[in-house]
Amino acid sequence: MLLYEDKVYRASEYLKPFIKNNLQTAILTGTGLGNKIAASAAIDARVSYKDIPYFPVSTAPSHNAEFIFGSINNIPVIILFGRLHLYEGFSAKEVAFPIRVAKELGIENLIITNSSGGINPAFYAGDIMIISDHINLAGANPLTGTNNDKWGVRFPDMSSVYNKKMIEIAFKASQKINIDIKQGVYAGLHGPSLETPAEIKFLKIIGADAVGLSTIQEVIAAIHSNISVLGLSAITNIANPDNPTPAMLEDIIKTANKTANILASLIKKVIKKTG
Repeated sequence: MLLYEDKVYRASEYLKPFIKNNLQTAILTGTGLGNKIAASAAIDARVSYKDIPYFPVSTAPSHNAEFIFGSINNIPVIILFGRLHLYEGFSAKEVAFPIRVAKELGIENLIITNSSGGINPAFYAGDIMIISDHINLAGANPLTGTNNDKWGVRFPDMSSVYNKKMIEIAFKASQKINIDIKQGVYAGLHGPSLETPAEIKFLKIIGADAVGLSTIQEVIAAIHSNISVLGLSAITNIANPDNPTPAMLEDIIKTANKTANILASLIKKVIKKTG
């Protein structure tokens, strides 16, 4: 049986022939966000996850499971169209697998997006939140097990996970395209069941502004690999524990689709400044 690291190396070797120019930035798309972000790029190649050796295949709705090579504003990028989730049955290491492969392909910056439920009462459905910090409540960590010292240190520092320079660039970009962008703390849960009103109250108490079922595992792996991270959450619904209403996946995806155009515009501006 191949070791995890060997699977990463074999997957990356399979993908290297698709690279036309030196890569620096990867974009990982969240629920309902991939189509519009991919449409903003000049695409050179699409590679299905299922065709990449040892690459886990996403089964979540609206996640196309494609590795896209292309450019945005003439800057080469990788778009990871479709992510993996713990709730699909993947391990934390498997969820982080695309990030490990992207690093082997030369990635230095990661723009990670997600659709999340708003907890902060100042938020509205359709808002975009820059992630300033996160809370890992998923009960899993992709660094569990033997450490690969070639990838990163055993105990990576997490005091400044989301890159301050990239956050500043995102804020300035939002002003240029007239977006009233928010900033806050993202709480990542395991899922797939959504939050109870009592859990939302708990999340508010511990300082979360938004909640979702992704992102944390990939970000931890990115920081371990010395990748700079910008996190962007599309707020698709508002969770009010005092007046709870059902959160329907169809409505979440619909709101995400509407927000995706704005998010894609913001990402284009950010990439232009970060490369």
